[in-house]
Amino acid sequence: MSIKVVATNRKAYHNYSILETLEVGLALSGSEIKSVRESRVSLGESYVKAENGELWLTGAHIARYDPASYMGHDPTRRRRLLLHRKEINRLRGKLQEKGLALVPLKMYIKERLAKLEIGMGRGKKLYDKRETTLRRDAEREIERTLKRR
Repeated sequence: MSIKVVATNRKAYHNYSILETLEVGLALSGSEIKSVRESRVSLGESYVKAENGELWLTGAHIARYDPASYMGHDPTRRRRLLLHRKEINRLRGKLQEKGLALVPLKMYIKERLAKLEIGMGRGKKLYDKRETTLRRDAEREIERTLKRR
């Protein structure tokens, strides 16, 4: 099983503490999947929104595929996420809790299909972000000293 990571959302781990992750499919048009295969994707400002019993990826930028016709896709259009009805209902129930959000973490190609890894996350406060960076810096310093010995 070959997996090619196309895009990662590095901001997500900084702004949210991820509680659980889930792999979902994406409904893409023909020119979009060609751009995804070329890794011309940005998930930086994207988020997942529940609407009318479906989950939608909003704000993701998939660049136009130049060799496609002049009527290519809109780079920032909403894209439907493909999940089973039970999973959608479970996630929508969890979204009702205060402070929880669905955040796209990474997009990848798995056996010719575009997949998206989404995470249920709770927003971090500023002091949580500082604590995380301090802990990471301390771990790096420990690794450096152990490496020198």
